[in-house]
Amino acid sequence: MTTKIIEKLLNDYIELLNDEEDFNVIINVGKIPDVKTFKTHSAILRYRSLYFRNELANINKDKNNIKTINLNHVSIQQFDIIIKYIYGGVILLDNLDMSFIFELMLFACEFFLEELAKYIEAYLIETKAHWLRLHFARVYQESFKSNILQELQKWCNDIVVKYPNKIFDSEDFTLLHENALVSLVGRDDLQMEEIMIWNYVIKWGIAQNPDLPTDSKDWTNENFLSLKTTLQNCLPLIRYFQISGNDIYDHVHPYKKILEKTLWKDVKMRLISPNKPVSSKILPSRIILTKKLPTRTTEPFSTVINEVHAAEIASWIDNRADKYSTENSPYEFKLLLRGSRDGFTRDTFWNLCHKRTNVVVIMKVKGTDEILGGYNPIGWEKPNSGVINKCCNDSFIFSLKNGAIQNSILSRVKDPTKGVIYNNSSYGKAYKFKSDSRTK
Repeated sequence: MTTKIIEKLLNDYIELLNDEEDFNVIINVGKIPDVKTFKTHSAILRYRSLYFRNELANINKDKNNIKTINLNHVSIQQFDIIIKYIYGGVILLDNLDMSFIFELMLFACEFFLEELAKYIEAYLIETKAHWLRLHFARVYQESFKSNILQELQKWCNDIVVKYPNKIFDSEDFTLLHENALVSLVGRDDLQMEEIMIWNYVIKWGIAQNPDLPTDSKDWTNENFLSLKTTLQNCLPLIRYFQISGNDIYDHVHPYKKILEKTLWKDVKMRLISPNKPVSSKILPSRIILTKKLPTRTTEPFSTVINEVHAAEIASWIDNRADKYSTENSPYEFKLLLRGSRDGFTRDTFWNLCHKRTNVVVIMKVKGTDEILGGYNPIGWEKPNSGVINKCCNDSFIFSLKNGAIQNSILSRVKDPTKGVIYNNSSYGKAYKFKSDSRTK
């Protein structure tokens, strides 16, 4: 009989990192003076990572037959996790900061650890979508730097096509990776007027050529050629024949030299004779969704708050300075528990809400217009006994504008390390928001 004791085998491989005798590769991680040396083995590095295979092929041995790799752009803690994964195939993400986990995924891509990168990618999409939304511009930008993160790219694009201003109006728009812009402009369901798409593409292209004169009237043929070359993958994706005549002459005409002569001729011809055939390829019109969101459920999702309240809560969830309208709120609120329907007991709460994430709790003070509530992105877990403290940056409590109450009040977490949310099965209440918060 053959028995495979995988856990013991993996632990033995990880213990090789402490081997002071048979290592043949030194990896120095971090920046001076905070540098740590990892003593590793070329055979494992080569077979587990294409990055290290390529690096080791280009590095000469020293007099002791040791090769040295310096990684000063990686933190010691991040590399410690990565090297243990390389040796033992083990990864634990519990209790790690979300920004740290996101960067860990990016380093996994850099080291061509595709399986690890995809594991973290799935973890973020499935369990940390709220954090991804809060840091959307950065997530979108970084995800398109690697072909490994295709699911994250799709997740981002599915949001951007509906709410394109999240990217186009962001401060970092001109820093967007070309692959991201091409992927977005090529979508048939991008919810933006075509002339606006053109203007943003031109803005991005000019930003990639900082030496261009400010006024395009002063540009030389070489200047236009530079812009054309920069935008060569974006220009074929513009729906030129869906742009109005006024916009063509106001916005496209000044840059006509970056278009193929035949295309520019056909665009002008189509304005004069709309029914006359042209030789240029005509892309289909973008699929613009109805601006009015359809009814999401046959019964009201709440008897306490309305759609305006829900849009305001959605804005707080995404940490927006300006509020969502009822038409463009990206969230669908699904009723988990209604006290008048399901009961107010502790057992009812745990049966319906145990381990549910992204939970909004709403309550109305009897005999008043006051509506109170809170948001818990990480969920509650039913404790066996005692107190469970959970650390969270993004939870908050609130009071909503309603009737005689003229203004909503939002209170965010002040110190997440003190157990922002906790539950205690020995108390009469099933859950509790800790009141250590700051008011906005």
